[in-house]
Amino acid sequence: MNKKYVQIAIFVILLFSGCKEGLDLFPKDTISDGTFWKTASDFKLAANNLYGSLEDFDTRDTQSDIAYSVPNSVSNGTYQTSETAGEWNTPYIYIRRCNNILKKVGESPIAGDVKQFAAEARFFRAYNYWLLFRQYGGVPLITEVLDINSTTLYAPRASRQETVDLILKDLTDAAVDLPEQKSLPSGDIGRVTKGAANSLKARVALFEGTWGKFRNNVDANGYLDIAIQASQSVMSSSQYALFNSKGNQSYRYLFIDEGDDSQECILDRRHQRDISGTEYTYIVGIGSLLPTKKLADMYLCADGLPITQSPLFEGYSANTSEYQNRDPRMTMTMLIPGAYAPRTWYVDPVASWPFYPQRNANTGYTTYKFLTEDKYANELQDDRCSFDFRLIRYAEVLLTYAEATFERNGSISDDDLNKSINIVRQRVNMPSLKNAFVSSNGLDMRGEIRRERTIELALEGYRYDDLRRWKTAEIELPQSIKGIKIVGSNWTDPVIIEGANRNPYADASWQGKTDQNGFIVAESAAERSFDPNKHYLRPLPTKEILINPDLQQNPGW
Repeated sequence: MNKKYVQIAIFVILLFSGCKEGLDLFPKDTISDGTFWKTASDFKLAANNLYGSLEDFDTRDTQSDIAYSVPNSVSNGTYQTSETAGEWNTPYIYIRRCNNILKKVGESPIAGDVKQFAAEARFFRAYNYWLLFRQYGGVPLITEVLDINSTTLYAPRASRQETVDLILKDLTDAAVDLPEQKSLPSGDIGRVTKGAANSLKARVALFEGTWGKFRNNVDANGYLDIAIQASQSVMSSSQYALFNSKGNQSYRYLFIDEGDDSQECILDRRHQRDISGTEYTYIVGIGSLLPTKKLADMYLCADGLPITQSPLFEGYSANTSEYQNRDPRMTMTMLIPGAYAPRTWYVDPVASWPFYPQRNANTGYTTYKFLTEDKYANELQDDRCSFDFRLIRYAEVLLTYAEATFERNGSISDDDLNKSINIVRQRVNMPSLKNAFVSSNGLDMRGEIRRERTIELALEGYRYDDLRRWKTAEIELPQSIKGIKIVGSNWTDPVIIEGANRNPYADASWQGKTDQNGFIVAESAAERSFDPNKHYLRPLPTKEILINPDLQQNPGW
């Protein structure tokens, strides 16, 4: 299909105040507020500019416990209050643009013809407030275009409930006038849809519902109800389905070029070679997003049991043993030793890359997810990768429905599992999750729902926020980051590398970097920290508080 990703800056020129009567105030060669906003195309161009706020590929999961690169200030608890922060300022830039579009639509004689773009503005206002909310909690709410004299510029923070309720209302209102996915013309594939609004609504409501539940908030169930209803609206819309076009390798190909514009894609950050390519394959390939032992251990065996209970688990004697008889998503997320890959990796001595410290990182696990098979993109042309970032996909909606249903009711029926989690499992031929199976094997349904979410969405940037909303970050994040077993396995055997026998982990720099069982310790528990009294929320930039004394800093900062 035709892919279009357009970002056009709309420059508003307010000049010539106090000019003589009769002077032509609108230059013929410049876009100005006086000549713009006349046609539906003008409003569409303005809305195009909002798509730049969509999140893109990143290494956010290294802030959690399932991925690693180098020690970072979030996961090791050394994050400091900063004077300014792009993660605070940038969303407000886009919120102002959204407010301006809504204002212009309200003033326009063609308002009825541009309802879709007003709806897009509401969606993106909600989206950018969501980016703020998930990090800071309640924030100042601005819903109109302000001038420099407006007292609203110095408004206090809204409450947590007021902030999330505005987000949910904007998404509800946006969904009314947004098109369905299947009704989009080919040239508009990638624009936000009714499904995108309802899916984001489900995500936000699940976040706040579980955040509140595990902090004894009496309003939690109301948000969980919203998450269930919003998920159901997407599931019953007949607009989406899981990507299955590549058979038993569909999960692998979903995240690269073959998965673009599939029925699973609800909203993507779009890329196109030579116009807006991505270098994510390169970023992953230099050790910036390494899976950890915590993630590896989460993958079930083929019988649906954890490795601690299944007779199918092969252990660690060979460097491929732990991958045998496991959930197929494991070897479509991590590269099994000896398998074909479109890139080459080497195990270098520690600290041999002083200018690229992430190349010194090593858990022994290598990311396979997101690695394109595009030969051109792998020949030092990594910024030419054209696959899109799956910002919202249908599998997440199914997982949201399952989790919200369980947390709302304290249980989930097999029927509800069959229309949510078990659809996700069927794609990779894993056994269905059933209440009887959980009970007979001494498992915990909440734990299995969370496990399924973590492995299906692994390395896509969800884990850190999940740990925070579950209020388990204080337990999980201070633990050691571990990797493969290099003592007591054939990782100690010489292998042929660059034409010579080498022992990848025999270098002296690796000695002493294992635990008592022989697993790599990439970052010890002593080097990691999470203070539950402050680290669940980020600090507001100090400059914002200096400018506006009515802004209250988050606890502990």
